[in-house]
Amino acid sequence: MSTIGDRSQLLGEVVVLDDVGPPRRGRAYPSAGTTAVLLLPAAALLGVLVLWPVVRTVHASLTDGDGRFAGMANYRAALGTEGAWPAVLRTAVWALVVPGLVTVLGFLLAAAARRTPGHRAVTLALVAPFVLPMVVTAVAFRLLYDPDPQRGTAIRLLHVDLLWLGPRMITISLVTAFVWAWVGLALVVFRSALDAIPPQLADAVRVHGGTRRDVFRDALWRPLLRRTAALVFALVALATTRSFDLILVMAPGSVLDESEVLAVRVWLTSGATTSGPAAALGVVWLAIVALCVLIATVGTRQAWPPPAPAPSVVEQGTGLTADDVPARRGWRALPLAAVRLLRIAVPPVAALVWAVPLLVLVGTSLHTAQDAATRPWWAAPFDLGMYLDLSAAGQLRRSLVVTGVLAAVVTVLVLLIATLAGYALASVMPPAGWLAGGVLLAAAVVPVQAIAGPVNEVLERIHAAGTVYGLALVHVALGVPFAVLMLRNALSDVPPQRLRAARLGGRGEWAALWRLLPAAGPALAGVAVLEFVQVWNDLVVGLLFAGPDATPLGFLLYGQSRQFVANSGQIAATSMVMSLVPLAVLALARRHLVAALVSTGIRR
Repeated sequence: MSTIGDRSQLLGEVVVLDDVGPPRRGRAYPSAGTTAVLLLPAAALLGVLVLWPVVRTVHASLTDGDGRFAGMANYRAALGTEGAWPAVLRTAVWALVVPGLVTVLGFLLAAAARRTPGHRAVTLALVAPFVLPMVVTAVAFRLLYDPDPQRGTAIRLLHVDLLWLGPRMITISLVTAFVWAWVGLALVVFRSALDAIPPQLADAVRVHGGTRRDVFRDALWRPLLRRTAALVFALVALATTRSFDLILVMAPGSVLDESEVLAVRVWLTSGATTSGPAAALGVVWLAIVALCVLIATVGTRQAWPPPAPAPSVVEQGTGLTADDVPARRGWRALPLAAVRLLRIAVPPVAALVWAVPLLVLVGTSLHTAQDAATRPWWAAPFDLGMYLDLSAAGQLRRSLVVTGVLAAVVTVLVLLIATLAGYALASVMPPAGWLAGGVLLAAAVVPVQAIAGPVNEVLERIHAAGTVYGLALVHVALGVPFAVLMLRNALSDVPPQRLRAARLGGRGEWAALWRLLPAAGPALAGVAVLEFVQVWNDLVVGLLFAGPDATPLGFLLYGQSRQFVANSGQIAATSMVMSLVPLAVLALARRHLVAALVSTGIRR
């Protein structure tokens, strides 16, 4: 090898030498000390308000009131009471069957909606329920399934009393409401995955005589859809822990036992205090949720890109297209035409069906209190009096202000803490990176009811229990894990040379981070949208940790629902007011929301 200035000749080729040298952690990445400082806020928050409460809950489940080891006594006491095992079974159904149902339905609608005229409007109609507060979904479906033929829209439409809010059908009614709310998320994530798959893969399979099953397996499922399905399943399984909101508002008190899951049973057993039997139920619940997420995580272990397919006839230059494949001719064209017709017809029909609960909610809100409680919403004259009464209600105005300020402050804090931690973790290599991701995922799936007692113990020690500050702290702690995962993924995708340029060209760590933020712009926007909407829509955190100086909207709506029939007009109007903000956020930031969710788990 001979040297020529700043170049060298190797085997007759000119090679440009890099005077920077191999990337060193001290030059291209934050130092170990800086990484620790950046992680400190997130680690402290999660350690004190999530991870320690989990350990405390496990400890309480194995000890008696005096702190002595009790073995499995608390588990036997908790699971030996009437209704405990049915609640465990229903929780397992919610965590395993319901996510599978949402995943399958979301994929089918996504595949059909891609070829539907006006697919954007159809998609928006199907996605809108996702951003609605779960308490609003509960109100809408309780109105829809009202067993009184004078008010129950479902009974009128089906011309039969199916006892939707009775003990036999309550769980099915709750599941349909949850699917209505969450299938839109599955749809948009699958749509993004389908758009990311090269169409040449399907052409190659078809041209070589592949059936529709072969096309799905080799051109769709193996390349990306298996991983996408696992992501959707995990997100929905996590969301089923919030079925608490739905059950508490939608299920009448007379059938609460028949619809009870561990989320409700833990709350009824201990509220927000620490007790042995409640802790044992909480540990069982944590185990079920962890199992579901573990199953989904195994499904995401998939390489990209897939093995290159054999060259298609099109690529070989014969000029054939997918429509020229013999398998599509003759008698097989008829079922294909039927499939195409279904693809065109199903999404608009689904969008119309999805609009019915919102129509019932809006119609009920546009009546006087007496008409809403005694007459069908489609038969009584419309009236704005309920909204005028709400505008004069000081309690609603206070709740709107408290919820808006709380959501904004929590969003800013989560963005700040998660950005620092995500930037630090983006440069952490395995196995430490895997360990950090596992801890974050575990923290993200912890149901807050399972650790409410220990969390309140922490809040009491810092004199924040029952205050708006304590409420904000809990929201931040619950929002940080998922936000860090999203931002870490976004910053990990930044090319190494850009990372080194930001480090070498900046004036310190903060300047380097500032220069990299545009690369994570979609993820930052998605985190902001998700966090704001989640805090705005919350019921359970407010119910467990709010005090007299903080009454969030979800807590206010739950209080009104205790007299559901008599207050149905007021409840519907309050639900519409509560829904305006998340619907506006969806309309303005839909692309950011979808991009953030997709970037979380669909990565090449």
